Amino acid sequence: MTSLIFKKIREVMFSPLPQRSLFSRCSLRHMERQKSVTATRASFQHTNRSEAIQVKVRMMRPCGLVKSCHLVKPVSATVLAGRYLTQQQGLPSLPVPPLQQTVEYYLTALEPIVEVDELMRTKELVEEFQKPGGVGERLQLGLERRACNSENWAWRERVGPKQHLQQFRVQEVEMCWKQYSESTSFAENRAVIDSPKKKSLLSCAILVCAAKLIAGVLNFKAMLDHDTLPVEYMKGKPLCMKQYNYFLSSCRIPGPERDSMVYHANSSSPPKHITVVHNSEFFVLDVYNSDGTPLTVDQLYVQLEKIRNASLQTNLEPVGILTTQTRDSWNKTYINFIKDETNKESVSAIERSIFTICLDGPMPPVSDEMHSNSAATQVLHGGGSQWNSANRWFDKTVQFIIGEDGACGANGSHALVDGTVWTTIVDYVVAYMKKPVFMQSPMVPLPMPQKLHFNITPEIKKDIEEAKQRMDILAQDLDLRITVFDHFGKNVLKAHNMSTDAFIQMAIQLAYYRMYQRCSAVFEAASLRMFRLGRTSSIYATSNASAAFVKAFDDPGKQNTEKTDLLRKAVKVHITSSNMAISGQSIEDHLFGLQTQAVEEKIPMPEIFTDSSFAKAFDYDFSTSQDSQVIYNLGLLVVKSQTSDTGMHLSLSPQAVFLPHVYLHAYSSAIQRRCVSVTSKTGSLPITCVEKPNGYDVCYSVMNDHIIFVATALNTCKETNAAHLTQALEDALLDMMTLLEQTPRV
Repeated sequence: MTSLIFKKIREVMFSPLPQRSLFSRCSLRHMERQKSVTATRASFQHTNRSEAIQVKVRMMRPCGLVKSCHLVKPVSATVLAGRYLTQQQGLPSLPVPPLQQTVEYYLTALEPIVEVDELMRTKELVEEFQKPGGVGERLQLGLERRACNSENWAWRERVGPKQHLQQFRVQEVEMCWKQYSESTSFAENRAVIDSPKKKSLLSCAILVCAAKLIAGVLNFKAMLDHDTLPVEYMKGKPLCMKQYNYFLSSCRIPGPERDSMVYHANSSSPPKHITVVHNSEFFVLDVYNSDGTPLTVDQLYVQLEKIRNASLQTNLEPVGILTTQTRDSWNKTYINFIKDETNKESVSAIERSIFTICLDGPMPPVSDEMHSNSAATQVLHGGGSQWNSANRWFDKTVQFIIGEDGACGANGSHALVDGTVWTTIVDYVVAYMKKPVFMQSPMVPLPMPQKLHFNITPEIKKDIEEAKQRMDILAQDLDLRITVFDHFGKNVLKAHNMSTDAFIQMAIQLAYYRMYQRCSAVFEAASLRMFRLGRTSSIYATSNASAAFVKAFDDPGKQNTEKTDLLRKAVKVHITSSNMAISGQSIEDHLFGLQTQAVEEKIPMPEIFTDSSFAKAFDYDFSTSQDSQVIYNLGLLVVKSQTSDTGMHLSLSPQAVFLPHVYLHAYSSAIQRRCVSVTSKTGSLPITCVEKPNGYDVCYSVMNDHIIFVATALNTCKETNAAHLTQALEDALLDMMTLLEQTPRV
């Protein structure tokens, strides 16, 4: 189990440890680019100071605290040298699937999850919807016209009737776009090392690691600035690289109806500083010399040490906690807060910064058995207001977190950057941090980093207290379990000629069926970056084949050969569904696109979209994602050091243990989120939170000889239990493998 890793670290700080990852990792062609986008899609508003991106978040799937960063169907991408934006224009546009294909697959998808009478009613509605000259044909033509006149027809907000808005508003905004009044934005990475004897070493070592992390990110930024980032390929096809433009020097701004994304990297005066947070106090750290060269690791270390020493104790109000408010509340507070000129300047410095570094304080002690779970929850929400939840500015697109006890991670927004992109960034930074460094005192003195000041009125103080209380409620409601399944991994599954992802998906459905004696709509994310401006899509994991398999598995009247055949058929169907989603043929995306088209054309909403079956199909009880794209990460790092008269040598241990990463989103007053993933070279594992109050979220990372699972639910829901689910999942995996081993191959 993962908890054993923590135990070993405490026993021998620098002993070899099992390696993990540092950061949790169309047929219509574009005809012309619109010079101004419509009000229903993200609009890029350029000013002489910044590039503001107004985003009306659309939902790629219903309901949820940003689907986290859920993960995306794992993708292995090849990186080739070349300018990273040179192939953008050659990318195909996202296709609009054929209407008949989508409705046929839709009806098939409904069969395992709705009652017979509901299905018959839906079939009638579908026949009416798709008849020649009917409303479906009209909406399809409208969607095809939109695809011809835009780079990506899916880049718009999905809007439905009022009842739909309440259910779907928080969808594909990952990291929590202000979809509606109750959504919240926050996320955090953290782990604990109980090693008091090493405290003095860690105090120094952690700042060195923070300095190396900053230097690594600045190196990556240099590739973006000079357009030398290698182009990524998947299956020989180039991937869309546009998202890399937005992860640095950007920030989310609360708004009355919708939030906006402000991007400063292309402004006339791009930022040269980062924000550093320690003890909930914010500092501006210039990371470039006067000649334009970035600060060295030595210089960064000295500056970070100044910041730490200047904020060892504080009695100031933790303004960062305000960014965890519901978006409507934060918008009202924000307007009031920046009326003060000092506050306005300080907030602007945070928003304009390249990224944020959070130097965390201690975490609460926990038992050995709960170390991994505790660390993961810290990655999600910071542990609450009394710990590190206020040591953040959650509206920043990216925050890197360094704990004083050895935790290292990243917290990022998925609003404009998917997990596949984050994985590339994380892999690069991890590799950079592993390089040994020799520390010497800089010869040239550096100015003291600027501390940001805030004036707190009684009204703002009240808002801070309310934000603390709400954050603590959300944190306490999270039910999270990490399980390391060490019986087998991808090697054994490949030996049985099994798709690792499809096999695990069948195990997840079997575990759920055993617990609740029913099939449920299961979501898995997929990447669409093979298309221009492609984001994420949905794999509809539940099928007639998977339902037949789970229902037959424990049936004593079924022979093993029949069960094995059903398993292989279910796996084959899942692979087909995955390929459809990756190729832009998702039934969910298409149906929601048609629904939105009806709103834009101001026609009565077709009954197919108000039908009870439609809600059941996409109101997922189970959200899943495989370690691919990871947006946040939680890690336990082991540092080796040697000192001499001339300085200190410090490097990241090749055997450092790293746990998953995470980022969180909130659905109503419940913790929620979504994440998408692509296989990370560093083996990162995403940790997500539930999409709905009575649902589950499971992220998994498949290694050669083991599988790591992270399951989340809500404590306030008596129907769900993350610990029971992970146990049922482990039993399902073992039983399925026993079935394969006991059944002769034909």
